[in-house]
Amino acid sequence: MTSEARPPDPVPEDAAQGQVVELPAAAGVADVAIDELEMIYAFIYSRVGNRADAEDLTQQVAMKAIPRLRQGAPASAVRGYLFATARSVLGGFWSTRLGLSESELHEDLAMAMPQRGYSEESVERVRRVLEQLSDNYRRVLELRFLHGYSLKEVAVEMRSTVGAVKVMQLRALRAAAKVRLDE
Repeated sequence: MTSEARPPDPVPEDAAQGQVVELPAAAGVADVAIDELEMIYAFIYSRVGNRADAEDLTQQVAMKAIPRLRQGAPASAVRGYLFATARSVLGGFWSTRLGLSESELHEDLAMAMPQRGYSEESVERVRRVLEQLSDNYRRVLELRFLHGYSLKEVAVEMRSTVGAVKVMQLRALRAAAKVRLDE
């Protein structure tokens, strides 16, 4: 019994020539997403200030967003979707951490904007717009934006529900946007 060396199996012609096999477009989109995750991590870390939480939240973003990416989507769309998902994950994180619903959290963030002095011209313009609105619309906008009331506080003040106040606020803002201040 002699052991003879067997010749190697024949190599397919494509592999022998070193052809590049094109991967599906989804792999390209996933690669873009993975490249962007460093920026997502930095974005999240700047908002939570804790490395462990930032890593966990970045992983959640990847797990939620990457499977949902469209094949052939441009890098800018992938980046936008990742950041939108990151904002959503951050909202859930802070709502859990602070014990608030996400709608209350967004409301509180909107009201936490820094106050600065306003020009007399802008104050006069606001006054003229509010004068042209119905009493209910004017009241809801004054309470929400000039006095900084929450939706719940406005609902109590106006003896209404939070849902009704949201609808009234939307309608009031639309009516205010249509007001013409031509003199």
